[in-house]
Amino acid sequence: MPASKFRRAAMALVLAPLALALAACNKAEETAGAPSGEPVAKIAPPAGQNWADTYTATPEGGYRMGNPDAPIKLVEYGALSCSHCAEFAEKSAAEMRDNFIASGRVSYEVRFFMLNALDVPATLLATCGSPEATLPLAEQFWGWQKDMFTNLQSNEAALQAASQLPPEQRFVAIAQAGGMDSFFTSRGIAADQAKSCLADTAKATKLVEATNKASEDLGITGTPTFFLNGAKIEGNTWEVIKVALEKAGAR
Repeated sequence: MPASKFRRAAMALVLAPLALALAACNKAEETAGAPSGEPVAKIAPPAGQNWADTYTATPEGGYRMGNPDAPIKLVEYGALSCSHCAEFAEKSAAEMRDNFIASGRVSYEVRFFMLNALDVPATLLATCGSPEATLPLAEQFWGWQKDMFTNLQSNEAALQAASQLPPEQRFVAIAQAGGMDSFFTSRGIAADQAKSCLADTAKATKLVEATNKASEDLGITGTPTFFLNGAKIEGNTWEVIKVALEKAGAR
C-alpha cells in the first residue's frame, strides 16, 4: 500500500471526537527573485556558545534553533509523516545550520502539524525528551521516514486494529506498527518514558487543536508551509526558501 493510502487510512485513528482540518503534504515550487534587501551583519553568540547548538521551546508551541533575537525568523509548519518535509530537511539541514543559523542572522522554528494520526505518536515521541533534543530527533526521523512506511505495509492489520483501542493505548499501538517506538528508544528516549508520552491523551488533543487553529487562522492547506518574519512564503522547497532568506538579508 502506498504511503498516501496509509495517510488516508490513518485519519480515522485520530482521537475522537476531534477531527483534523483537511491538509496535504505538498511540494510547491515558486520562482523567487534575486536578493534585493540590504545584507544583515553576522551576530556573534555569547562566549563559548554556538547559535546552531541553541534550542528552545517557543510560546507558540514550536521548537526553535538559533539566535532567539535573530532579525530573520523562519517558521515551518511541518509534519513528521510528510515526504516533502523529509525532502526539505534532507536538502536544507547542513546549509541551513552552517550558513544561516550559525551566523546569528536567522532562527529556524518548527511547529508540528498533524496531517494524520501517524503524526500524533511521532510528535509525542519527538517531543518526549528535552527541547534541545526535539529538532535533532525530528531531522533524524525525516531521514528514517521511508522505513516507517515500509513497517506499516508489513503491519497493516495492527494499524487498523489500533483504532479499536482506548485512546491511551491507541498511539502506543500505532507507534509499534510503524516501528516509531524502536526508532526513538534507540536515540535516547527510554522505553517507559516513550510509553508514558504516547499515553498522554491531553497532549495529543492539544496537538490536534493547534493544527486545526493553524489551518483556520493561517490558511495552511499543506506541509511544509513557511513563514518568514510573519509573512507566508509562496513555495516550500529549499531552493525557494534559501533565496527568500538571502533576499531578507542573510548573505
